[in-house]
Parts: sequence; structure tokens; C-alpha cells
Amino acid sequence: MLAKLILRGPQSIPWWLTMLLGAAGALVGNAVAGWIGVRNTSGIDWIRHLLQIGFAVLFVALVAPAWGRRGVSR
Repeated sequence: MLAKLILRGPQSIPWWLTMLLGAAGALVGNAVAGWIGVRNTSGIDWIRHLLQIGFAVLFVALVAPAWGRRGVSR
């Protein structure tokens, strides 16, 4: 849901797809954080959280336009 708040304009995707994309963003963000070595720190894992949100925003930004066009035939 944070990804939809961060992106401008309406995203015509259902709530369940938003949740799936957010979960996928969290998983990919965790994987990238582990890959670059910032998965576990001594305090709050700000970089990991920013990566999770960033990937969720990216996924929603990529899927929302395609989801909105799926019912339009040319």
C-alpha cells in the first residue's frame, strides 16, 4: 500500500494484486540487501526497508499500466 501512496496518479489494480506486488518487493528487497551485505545491522535496517519499498514501488509502477490496458482491445 505504501507503493501506491508513493506513486503519482491512480493505479488501476485491485488490492490483492497490490499486496502480492508488495510481498514480492519485500522478498526481492531482502535478497538484494543480503547480496550487498546490509541485511542485518546492529540497529534499524533502514537500507533493507528502503530496498523493499523501492522494489514494491517498481513492481506496482510496472504492473499497473499493463493491468489497466488488459481490457482494451485495439
